[in-house]
Amino acid sequence: MTSGYGGGSGVGVKGVFIGAGCNRVVNNVSWGACDLVAFGAQNAVAIFNPKTAQISTTLPGHKAAVNCTQWLPSNKFAFKAKHLDRHYLLSGDAAGAIILWEYSVLEGKWRNVQQVPQLHKKGVTCITGIMVSQTKAVFASTSSDSTVHLWEVVFPSTSGGDCNLLHLDSLCVGVKPMVALSLSELPGSAGYLVLAMGGLDNKIHLYCGERRGKFVRGCELKGHTDWIRSLDFSLPVCTTGEANNVLLVSSSQDRGIRIWKMDLRDSLDSNQSAYRKEKISLASYIEGPVLVAGTDSYQISLESLLIGHEDWVYSVEWQPPSTASPEGIAYCQPQSILSASMDKTMMIWKPEKTSGIWMNVVTVGELSHCALGFYGGHWSPNGDSILAHGYGGSFHLWKNVGTDFENWQPQKVPSGHFAAITDIAWGRSGQYLLSVSHDQTTRIFAPWQNEASLGDEESWHEISRPQVHGHDINCVAIIQGKGNHRFVSGADEKVARVFEAPLSFLKTLGHAISQKSSFTEDIQVGVQILGANMSALGLSQKPIYVHAEQQTPDRNLNDNLDTFEAIPDAVPVVFTEPPIEDQLAWHTLWPESHKLYGHGNELFALCSDHDGTLVASSCKAQSAAVAEIWLWQVGSWKAVGRLQSHSLTVTQMEFSHDDKFLLAVSRDRQFSVFSIDKTGTDETSYQLVSKQEAHKRIIWACSWNPYGYEFATGSRDKTVKIWTLGKDTSVKQITTLPQFNSSVTALSWVGLDRKSNDGLLAVGMENGLIELWSLSVKRSEDGVAADAVAAALVVRLDPLMCHVSSVNRLAWRNRRNEDSSSSIQLASCGVDQCVRVFEVNVN
Repeated sequence: MTSGYGGGSGVGVKGVFIGAGCNRVVNNVSWGACDLVAFGAQNAVAIFNPKTAQISTTLPGHKAAVNCTQWLPSNKFAFKAKHLDRHYLLSGDAAGAIILWEYSVLEGKWRNVQQVPQLHKKGVTCITGIMVSQTKAVFASTSSDSTVHLWEVVFPSTSGGDCNLLHLDSLCVGVKPMVALSLSELPGSAGYLVLAMGGLDNKIHLYCGERRGKFVRGCELKGHTDWIRSLDFSLPVCTTGEANNVLLVSSSQDRGIRIWKMDLRDSLDSNQSAYRKEKISLASYIEGPVLVAGTDSYQISLESLLIGHEDWVYSVEWQPPSTASPEGIAYCQPQSILSASMDKTMMIWKPEKTSGIWMNVVTVGELSHCALGFYGGHWSPNGDSILAHGYGGSFHLWKNVGTDFENWQPQKVPSGHFAAITDIAWGRSGQYLLSVSHDQTTRIFAPWQNEASLGDEESWHEISRPQVHGHDINCVAIIQGKGNHRFVSGADEKVARVFEAPLSFLKTLGHAISQKSSFTEDIQVGVQILGANMSALGLSQKPIYVHAEQQTPDRNLNDNLDTFEAIPDAVPVVFTEPPIEDQLAWHTLWPESHKLYGHGNELFALCSDHDGTLVASSCKAQSAAVAEIWLWQVGSWKAVGRLQSHSLTVTQMEFSHDDKFLLAVSRDRQFSVFSIDKTGTDETSYQLVSKQEAHKRIIWACSWNPYGYEFATGSRDKTVKIWTLGKDTSVKQITTLPQFNSSVTALSWVGLDRKSNDGLLAVGMENGLIELWSLSVKRSEDGVAADAVAAALVVRLDPLMCHVSSVNRLAWRNRRNEDSSSSIQLASCGVDQCVRVFEVNVN
């Protein structure tokens, strides 16, 4: 995983897991010749290895959402790139910036080489590039500002050297922007390149130029009746021993795919009649315009029209060439095209051997009713796998595992949220991590133990999607204590919802942690609910009972399938290996057991006490009456308290280690401490014992010392203050940490040694960075109030390990036995769509 240890003072930090979804834009994903996949996750460029299904790192640098990525060399040039030590990646964002990255294969390290001089005034929508030699590439970028820019880049001969960038040309394309580009070398010509571009005017425009010269307009290809969405040139095709033609494939929102052939004619004064005597077959093409490049000319014709998709075709891509000689110079361009569409399918097209007519030979797809289709499809460099990215920010990978015949089977891929992640919480004994997001889903990530192929190391995967909602989800709390796994979530609605784990999840979790043998089957006893079904409006999730599993529905399954109300039943399954997107999206829901009504506005924060008897909730507020904190009794789910103190939104709450106090911080720059007394079974008394204006700006975060009555508060004023609660319940400040470089948005305090009151405070900031501070509390003689705290910065995490946007929450994993291990895990989530888990080694 992301590397390296950031550290000092005997504390090392290693990246364990990154979960992230893909930005939902076309051209966002690129599969390189190095067999790594790059994609945009909010402002970050994320890299994942398809062999391990793990995201290895995220690259910070962009200040806006990443729209497109392009490897140099791409998968098309993998046959030339087997011995390269360094690969390069281009990424373009919604603000018009393009960054060039270098990846060292041997070291596995990344470097931000440089930002390409910014010529685009609006977001970059597509980047295409080709290798013209081992150290030289040409790339083009297009933007919604209706310009296309071409660059030559010369790569350094040694690692760490500078890349030389040369701006070749700028093309203005009129009022209708281009959204698809493809570059190719022209066969037969000395150094001529052809650039195809397509977009909102439904035409394909061809420009050609010398490698370091200006590009001139060649011709237009007409035929599509809607926006052009994707273009891809094949490598020059050899027919008579030498390359004399090149193929261009185009796809459009008209649902069609067109293959265009560019045939080299002998010369401009060649005998036209001799050219026309070529053999005419059933796949005979329709002649189009002639493209002139220097002294050569190319007859363009429509080779084939492929009809099969039922919705917009967002991407088409030629299968990467395979090496035809040991030296890796000669190649064979397969006659095979991959297309991806919003109709939720990807298709592989090949010409039939006898007639030459192009046919759809493979169709794979996403069967879930809730997916909206694919934004793009890509080949692996060796052509044995195909990858799609979809509307739900998800990846879908199929591999051809057949030997004598093609057999495409789904494979594991990374997964994650596709919008800002607002809150995270660890399962009761740290078995899993729960996250909620503005993408309206709740997801559970867990380390999967029984994968022999990955050795002893645990690999993390998404194992369940308990809630798929109709509102952005803002907060979550896992209920502690005994009994079944439960959580409460709050969204942009006035009601909090309680969910309970179904039997299918409990058994899946048993498989995931089987090697640890800490999972007992006691919880499963008495659980009568197997899974859950989504309601038509997508707000409530109804239980599926175990005894109902055997019943066969009387109604015809085809009845009303075309109506909005008809939603297929979920089939809860016990997974013995990590589930894939199809299964996660529909069959891993948890049933909703209760709704908690009371708040006047959208829910904003939730927390649970340590013995699992109370849940506290707050909502967005601009008045004292609305800003009150509600206390709910677990089990009966009655409202047992309405705590009034603040005048604006309460941003975070936390119970003290013994549940005797509740700490709350607010947008009104104040914190409140309430005493909580759970005297009887149904009675809870509470009292405001302290309230102070603690910071000059909004207080975003708070955290108690697990070993005492000290707590930390963090604010937009870039400070963290440590406070202590005395025996008389008065609060005094004992220290302020040195001012941070950015607003403090998340805090989490973990205890390391109870006797010496040592602990670590994790601090997350608005710039995405995370720091770990050691805190050692010195107590007074009464052993309650703290006199002082010794604070020191021990680790400033490497930016490559951190978030690229604001950190929303930090959470330390529960430690079963404090003395048994020198390592502890920290989870974080942020606006950059990433959930991260770090291993912190304390020596």
